[in-house]
Amino acid sequence: MTKKRDDKPSFITEARRRQIVDAAISTLDEIGYIHTSLAQIAKRAGISTALISYHFKDKQELMDYTLMMLLTDAAAHVIEQTKAASTARDKLHAYIQACMNYQGARPQYNTALIEIIFHARTPDNVPYYRLSDDEDDSLTSLLHQILQEGQARGEFRQLNVIIVASAIRGAIDEYLFNKGLSDQIDSKSYCDELVTLFDKAVLTEI
Repeated sequence: MTKKRDDKPSFITEARRRQIVDAAISTLDEIGYIHTSLAQIAKRAGISTALISYHFKDKQELMDYTLMMLLTDAAAHVIEQTKAASTARDKLHAYIQACMNYQGARPQYNTALIEIIFHARTPDNVPYYRLSDDEDDSLTSLLHQILQEGQARGEFRQLNVIIVASAIRGAIDEYLFNKGLSDQIDSKSYCDELVTLFDKAVLTEI
């Protein structure tokens, strides 16, 4: 009888990939995307370049994997933080606060994300920041759900969910991408102002 092959990566493989990704994040933070190489990442991880090549065929594949991990990790954190909230208003507050707290606690992640988005390119030489997604990412989908729930419950006024969600995401991302802003305003003050601002924008009565 032939034993069925398990294609799921082993714990050891996942741990090694995480080690490589962590080193990639540190490298991107220290020297930027252009100067990041498998050799530089290997140096910071304390492993050989050949070992990285065993798990990732090239820099592009590693950067894509790192970007996906960064986005997935952020989404998981925000989703977890909004679970305990009972009202749509509380969920919206938790959403904004979780997004801002995640950014504030992980500056290296923010830098790595920016470096990949603005410098990585597809095989057709299209920058990642110019790519469009036909499907909503999980954070945007969650925000749409919160706004729709608020409308259904009568907590939020009748509004265009896509426009308002875009405004909220844009305000949060502005703090991530605008270093001049983050240098002037601490993340807590910015977060508190966003909560107040969007309360006034969406609540039925305030």
